[in-house]
Amino acid sequence: MGAFEASDIVEFAIRIEENGANFYRFAVQIAKDESTKKLFEQLATAEDYHKKTFEKIFAAMDKAAPPEGYPGEYAAYLHNYVDNAIIFKKEALDQELARVKDTASALDFAIQREMDSILYYHEIKGMVPTHEHGTVDKIIEEERRHLTMLSVMKKQQYGC
Repeated sequence: MGAFEASDIVEFAIRIEENGANFYRFAVQIAKDESTKKLFEQLATAEDYHKKTFEKIFAAMDKAAPPEGYPGEYAAYLHNYVDNAIIFKKEALDQELARVKDTASALDFAIQREMDSILYYHEIKGMVPTHEHGTVDKIIEEERRHLTMLSVMKKQQYGC
C-alpha cells in the first residue's frame, strides 16, 4: 500500500479543480477579447462543477485519515502536497503564472493544465470505487472538450 488512501487521490482531484477554477477566473481578467473572456468564464464554472462531483465521490468513500496533531492538519497536508507535487507544482506554477500576462500565454497555460488533468484522472480512475469509473470518464471527456475549445480559440486568434 502506498502513502495515500484512494480517498486522498480524490482529495487531490478536488484541489486540482479548485486551482483550475481560480486560474480561469484570473485569466478572465487578463483576456482582451470578449470571446476568450467568455470561454474562460465557462471553464471556471465547469471546474467548479467538477470539484463538486469529486466532493460527492470523496464524501461517499471510506476515509482513513492518520492521527492529526491539530484539526485539519491532514487536509492542509494534502492541499500542500497537491500544490507542490502534483500538476500544480507551486514553484513551477508561480513561475509559469508570472509569464501569463496576455491572452496567448493564458491559453497556453490552460492547455497544458488541461492535458495534465486528463493524464491525472486517467491514473486515478483505478483508485476510485468501480461504480465511480463512469463519473471519472465523464470528467475526462469534459476536460478533453475544454482542451479542444482552448486549442480552437488559440488557432482562431493566433493561427497556431
